[in-house]
Parts: sequence; C-alpha cells; structure tokens
Amino acid sequence: MLKRKDLLGLYDVSAEEIDEILQNGMAMKKLLRQNIKKLPHLQGKSVTTLFYENSTRTRCSFELAAKYMGAHVVNIAAESSSVKKGETLVDTGKTLDAMKSDVFVIRHPMGGAPALLAKTVKGHVVNAGDGMNEHPSQALLDMLTMRENFSSLKGLQVAILGDIRHSRVAKSNLFGLKKMGADVRLYAPKTLLPAGLDKMGAKVCTSREEAVEGADVVMGLRIQLERQHAGNFPSLGEYAKFYGVDDTVMKYAKNGALVMHPGPVNRGVELTSALIDGDTSRIEEQVLSGIAVRMAILFLLTKEEI
Repeated sequence: MLKRKDLLGLYDVSAEEIDEILQNGMAMKKLLRQNIKKLPHLQGKSVTTLFYENSTRTRCSFELAAKYMGAHVVNIAAESSSVKKGETLVDTGKTLDAMKSDVFVIRHPMGGAPALLAKTVKGHVVNAGDGMNEHPSQALLDMLTMRENFSSLKGLQVAILGDIRHSRVAKSNLFGLKKMGADVRLYAPKTLLPAGLDKMGAKVCTSREEAVEGADVVMGLRIQLERQHAGNFPSLGEYAKFYGVDDTVMKYAKNGALVMHPGPVNRGVELTSALIDGDTSRIEEQVLSGIAVRMAILFLLTKEEI
C-alpha cells in the first residue's frame, strides 16, 4: 500500500514506495507473460482517463492495465469533451467525482494540472505526464525493465541522451533512479539542457562518449519538436550526427549495455535502426513493463479500499 492518495511524481516518493511498486510490477508482469489477463484486483472500481494531449502507449497501457484487473474504464479526450465548451479542469473533476470515479489518470500540457485535480477530487489521481514536469509511471516502467535485467538498480550506470529540457521522462527517471542508488549521466545540446540538473544529482556530461562511457543502460529521448518554439539545433540530420546514439558511440558503453527509449522513436535521429532492432534493445520490453507497472500503481493506490 502506498503512503499517499495520488501518484503525481517521483520527486517526493520514497525508495521504499518505489520498491513496492516495482515488486508488484514484477509480479504483474509474470502473470502477463502467462497470458493471464483477467484479475479481480480492481473489481467494482472505475478508472477515468483524462488526456488533454495525444498519446498511444501511455493511454492504451493504463486502459489495458485497468481492464485486466476488472475495472470499468471511461476514456475522455479533451477534443470530444466539455473542455471544448469552456469547462475548466476543476469543474470536469468535480463532475466526474460526483459520478463516483475511483481513479483519474490525467495527461495535461500544463505542469501542475494533476496536482490541481488531486486537490479537487476524492478519487486517486495518477499523473500520466504534465507539461515539462514529470511522468512517474514511465520512469517506473523503465526502472522495472532495468531491474529485471540487472536484479538491482543500486550502482547501475545510466546514460540519458536527448531532449532533456522538455523531457518529463528524464526528470522522473533522475528522481527515481537516484533514490534507488543508480548513477545518472545526462547529455544534450546546451540549448536542450535546463539549468540546475547537477543540483538534482545528475552528472551533466560534455560529450556523448563521456555520458556513455561504462554505462549499463543507454536511454535515448525523443526530440519534442511540438514543445519547441525556437531553433534549438540546426536540423534533425545534424542532431543525429552530433548528438544521436549509434554503434560507434555504444562502443564506449559496457559490453551488452541495454538500449532503451520511452517512445515513440524518431529512427535515425535519437537512435539508429540497428540499435532499435538490435539484441540489446529493450524498447519493446518497456511496453510490457508499462502495463505491468501501471497495474501495480492502480492496485496499490486502491488496495486499502478493497
């Protein structure tokens, strides 16, 4: 059982809580691998997904996670909701709360929106990504994937390269991995590096080679062009040449180092197709980890009520 009503980020989540989620996630993943997709954990519960941004992996993952555990699921997209009529997030939350929704999964372009919703509703709120703030369930599924491959996160060397500035995934991974004893190195063009990362416990590197040197895991991040209002680099081709990850760069990592990416991947930009489809790639494995860890999150948040 988690020591909180909502999961809004990993900044204030304890190592013990992260460990509990990962332990439960591994158990859920074992069931999924056995093709067991009918569980009673959320029987009688209702889960509402509120997505104010486009999503495929996260939205489908949460929906399947809830359905596999017996919950009733309602999907609300901003484009087809009363938001188009001017309804505020607070009023939407109050309306859905009155309908007795037990869990709200929200993705929103504004940082802090899930926290605002959490203050409004009685149900549990799960942050599925808010602006450039956090994306806790993505980081947890990344950690679950790493833990399965290395048995422990303590002492793990993790390199994260890409659009750090706009990445909520990078921030949640940094918070979570550091709490679990891993070392995190970051690399990106200076225009895509926010200030203060070193104060958060990350080592900010000056080259791809430095970031990847001796790494157990190399994670690429998507270039988020939709969040950029200025030219932060000359072109995608030049980005790939100077900041992307390929076989030459991976030679600096440990032999057999895992290749990961939260998806969707811009092939040939953040990672080469050879790495994406290679033996050490865990990108597809991350997708299954996503359903499992989200099953764990939904179960643990509502566990005391069952």
